[in-house]
Amino acid sequence: MKRILMAGLAGLTLLGACGSENDQPAAPTGNPSAGNSSSGGQSSDAASSPEAARVESSADAELTQGDVLAATTPADWVRPAPENTIYMEVPQGLIVIAMTPDLAPVHVEQVRTLLREGYYDGLHFYRVIEGFVAQGGDQAGAKDKGTAREIMPHEFEEPIPDGLSFTPLGNEDGYAPEVGYINGFPAGIDRERGSVWLAHCAGAFAFGREEGMDTASTEFYITLQPQRYLDRNLTVFGRVIWGMDVVQSITRGRPGNSDIIQDRDDWTPILRARLASDVPDAERLPLEMLDTNSQAFGDLIAARRNRSEDFFYVQHDYIGLCQMPLPVRLAGGEGMSPIDDETMPEMQE
Repeated sequence: MKRILMAGLAGLTLLGACGSENDQPAAPTGNPSAGNSSSGGQSSDAASSPEAARVESSADAELTQGDVLAATTPADWVRPAPENTIYMEVPQGLIVIAMTPDLAPVHVEQVRTLLREGYYDGLHFYRVIEGFVAQGGDQAGAKDKGTAREIMPHEFEEPIPDGLSFTPLGNEDGYAPEVGYINGFPAGIDRERGSVWLAHCAGAFAFGREEGMDTASTEFYITLQPQRYLDRNLTVFGRVIWGMDVVQSITRGRPGNSDIIQDRDDWTPILRARLASDVPDAERLPLEMLDTNSQAFGDLIAARRNRSEDFFYVQHDYIGLCQMPLPVRLAGGEGMSPIDDETMPEMQE
């Protein structure tokens, strides 16, 4: 079967630069071998934008990101639900992925089933393309799926749920009428059409498919850099919240052979993949994410929209969706994931 979407526009990310539009590889697929022949959040009215007031917040105070984060209280942080969190172990370390059943319930339930039946244990990341995605699963498509579905209906976008809590960035966007965050996930929303979807920012967790819309099954991918042109063409239902440095260290392949790494010795094994709810308490990381429904996150948006740190001489009054990081930390405020406050000269936004 033909692979889908041969080219598109890649954005920028905190950790890397974009690639050429003409160099984009094929989108992730559901069956590589064929190619070779809850987190409800706070209530708000989704049909209007009174929540936009949060974005205006404290811009006049010229707060830095460091100021905003230093002023947070324990109430500004939330923990990911264990039943919606994946712990994936590879030789390079641990990858933690948060999922959202609110916008892709069938895909989330599929992954829960596959994880609980040990499907991914011993499989591999076999298609890893610099600046694009790391794709994993069963390259041959031969492993028994157990009680999981053979294929799933697509969930590229969903009707706006009642009471959806959406924190807008307040900027124009080339891929959506409006963009912002939904309970920790970067998202697009179209109020006229009444639909919402998660965006392909760096660290997005999604399922590949064949050309047909309803052909996703087991093969997942993690975006290494933003791939917004894939939005609403594949189902994004999670994001890496811890261990993105581990994902970035996975061995890359060379172009050709449908972009599958030709030497199997270079495939990165998935040692074990579990739901956090199935991980003993003593082995779980006490991760906390800044609540994207909080005033603190609105202040962080304002601080990143116009950077007031001494390093910056020009302020652009703009923040791209995939340039708005989600702070994640270990409980107690230690081990926070970096958002480049202390590394201004080296940053690559």
